[in-house]
Amino acid sequence: MRLRTNTKTLEDLCSQSLETASQAIHDAVLGNRDCLVMDTLRRRDPIRTLGDYSKPSHEGYRNTIKLPAGNNVVPLRSDTIRLVQNGCSFHGLRSEDPNQHVKDLLILVDSLDLDGENRERMRLCLFQFSLPDQAINWLERLPAGSITTWEDLTTRFLAQFFPPRRTAKLHNDILMFQQYHGESLSEAWTHFKDLIQKVPHHGLDLWLQIQIFYDHVDGTTQKGIDYAAGERLRKLRPDEA
Repeated sequence: MRLRTNTKTLEDLCSQSLETASQAIHDAVLGNRDCLVMDTLRRRDPIRTLGDYSKPSHEGYRNTIKLPAGNNVVPLRSDTIRLVQNGCSFHGLRSEDPNQHVKDLLILVDSLDLDGENRERMRLCLFQFSLPDQAINWLERLPAGSITTWEDLTTRFLAQFFPPRRTAKLHNDILMFQQYHGESLSEAWTHFKDLIQKVPHHGLDLWLQIQIFYDHVDGTTQKGIDYAAGERLRKLRPDEA
């Protein structure tokens, strides 16, 4: 019995020694790993003083517009940038027409004879240079990298600078159109079309546009329209009127 007891005690001691050694190795490995992690964190985020935190830095700044990547990107020329800044700028003033600004920029970019991929990239890139003052402040307040397409950019731009109340006013100007005193038929039509162009999303069908114009010119002009239409205005299709 004593030998068995001693043998069991010896086995227990050996087992405990193995467990202790295993735990020691495990702790050493974990300790070494923790040291490596802490060392990596120190390298990534070195100790900074209060003065360091108050220093200005460009780190973390990203452009609002994320330009699409491409293999054959056409470089942006400095003279093209100056052309946009001098002849196609939008400041964000109420007197400015945001729809016309988009149209002018499209005309300029389309004149550069670019392929589809580069045309999209050039539109996005040049648009930034066309916005000084309040307009560029609006763009920079948007989340970084939040604009990736031309459609997204123009949608947000028009939503900001062509709000619903402006649409309602211009829409009402069309409905309440009046021929100026002494205005000829061609001058009145140009006047009316200018109102239409100010709000491309007016939603008025062509037949209704013609009806509004005819109803809001004077009697002499109406007779001129009837004569030009051979007294058949009501029988013409909208695209023939």
